[in-house]
Amino acid sequence: MRIGVLALQGAFREHIYALEALDVHAEPVRLPEQLSACDGLVIPGGESTAISKLMDAYGFYEPIAARHAEGMAVWGTCAGAILIAQRLVDGIEGQRGLELMDIEVRRNAYGRQVDSFEADLDIAHIGEEFRGVFIRAPWIESVGESVEVLAEQGGHIVAAREGGLLATTFHPELTGDPRVHRFFIEQVVVG
Repeated sequence: MRIGVLALQGAFREHIYALEALDVHAEPVRLPEQLSACDGLVIPGGESTAISKLMDAYGFYEPIAARHAEGMAVWGTCAGAILIAQRLVDGIEGQRGLELMDIEVRRNAYGRQVDSFEADLDIAHIGEEFRGVFIRAPWIESVGESVEVLAEQGGHIVAAREGGLLATTFHPELTGDPRVHRFFIEQVVVG
């Protein structure tokens, strides 16, 4: 199994380390042609507008959508969740997403950087007391019928799954807790 981590901007190194700690071959993806070897792709947290501009400049939009249609699983964390959502609230004018997952995401929902926080989460299929790290985090405003809500925090959806797609609005890669990465590998990628 080979998991790619989009390495254009954001916390991609931390995802690679977390996946390698689970004995999974993880590699940075910097060019669209590298997607052909990936069973799964993680789109990390970072700055969603910067990542979207770089994805556009390097020609990632169509290749990611095509590989997902062929069966490649995709996990978006924080900014990555914004990028895989079909609908975006409070996006920057002209901001483009992949429109893969039937969710609506509110960008910077909790406020500015100074409003970042941590909270214990009860995540379906994963367990209780997972420490969620929310950094200028979005939340999921609504989900389609085929989307399974996995976790909520403060009355807002913060994790969801739809087939080979996973969205988390927090940063599991910053916790040292491997459970969400293991879930992506075992439940989403292997399916």
